[in-house]
Amino acid sequence: MYLEKAYGRTLTTAFFALLMYFSMVIAQSFLARTFGAYTLQLFDIEDSSLLVPTLGVGLLLAAFLVNLSANRMIEGVTTVLGFIKVGGIILFGVVGVTVADSIEVNFTTQNLDVSLTGFLGATALGILAFKGFTTIANSGSELKDPHRNVGRAIIISIALCVVIYALVGFAVASNLSLQEIVDTRNYSLAAAAKPALGKYAVWFTVVLAMLATAGGIIASIFAVSRMLAMLTEMKLVPHRHLGMPGSIQKHTLVYTVVLGLLLTAFFNLTRIAALGIIFYLIMDMAIHWGILRHLRREIGARSAVLVSAIVLDLIVLVGFFWVKISSDPLVVGVASAVMASILAVEAIFLRRNPIAPK
Repeated sequence: MYLEKAYGRTLTTAFFALLMYFSMVIAQSFLARTFGAYTLQLFDIEDSSLLVPTLGVGLLLAAFLVNLSANRMIEGVTTVLGFIKVGGIILFGVVGVTVADSIEVNFTTQNLDVSLTGFLGATALGILAFKGFTTIANSGSELKDPHRNVGRAIIISIALCVVIYALVGFAVASNLSLQEIVDTRNYSLAAAAKPALGKYAVWFTVVLAMLATAGGIIASIFAVSRMLAMLTEMKLVPHRHLGMPGSIQKHTLVYTVVLGLLLTAFFNLTRIAALGIIFYLIMDMAIHWGILRHLRREIGARSAVLVSAIVLDLIVLVGFFWVKISSDPLVVGVASAVMASILAVEAIFLRRNPIAPK
């Protein structure tokens, strides 16, 4: 909606809104594969197994079935899982820090490559851990008093995440060396629980991770499918019923899940995360620039905040690109190809289906 207010119903709005959409679908796939990686720790199976994408695909299908139900059921399921997730992770963090010999981060490792661009690349991935707040905004139509509660919910969720992530970070770093964290990066919470509390703690952590990722996917699919439905109703994206019954939102739910299934099946965790953060940072800069140029006075936004956000996004994005070009250029190539394809398809669609001005 900010994009539309800033740029109108144009190619610019459609392109950056779709980057937002794809970044959120990518986040779902990231969660799905994380679910698979953690689940396999119950059976001492390596996370390189084909069972990781298989389990991730199964979770997405289960989340799809839940999202076909009534809104109240979705709200109930995600709320229960949310309380279990937050409470369980806090418990893990507190216990992990308590039983550790010392609360410190051990940076000793072999072949440690420390650089500013590496730090910026890690910061970019860290941003991906916070972007779940977009689910709140995209669920605004289902919230009571959204003008008051959306902003509050976003601030509260980010504040909670800062505290919880810091607590869990110290718990993991106090029980594993940096090299061990790198080696177990797809399931580091479970790996950290084992030396601290034994195999029963590993089971607790794995079950907690499974519930957390499942709840996140259910909530995300709910929000993202509605976002695509809104873009469809604004006539900014092409839509085909393909013989499916039901509302547009049900159709966009199918599209969202199918795209997530493909990403989960064919991309690993690292590459999924990289694609998501590239799309997200570019979209984020476009929104801040649009507000700065066109909406700043209307909504009372502060120029310093907007400029700072754009500059920081750009610094992190450039650092992340530099790291990926040297370590995994395929990701940069795929991201560039996808963005070019989105731009080309949208340009053709909007040229053939012009939107009458309001």
